[in-house]
Amino acid sequence: MSEVEALKAEIKKLSAQALKAKMDLHDLSEELPLGWQTIGTVAAEAEAAYRKLEEARERLKKTEA
Repeated sequence: MSEVEALKAEIKKLSAQALKAKMDLHDLSEELPLGWQTIGTVAAEAEAAYRKLEEARERLKKTEA
């Protein structure tokens, strides 16, 4: 598997993780005020997931250039 293919596979995996984190955040928002204590944790997980996805996309751009 080439580096580009590996990065694309990683991006696909990270994209799914980011989507799940987004849905977790959305679900939490619909349940408020229940579970308000977890807002910081759920938001941090979503932020981390999207940061990893963005970093992988940048690595792919640099690799393809």
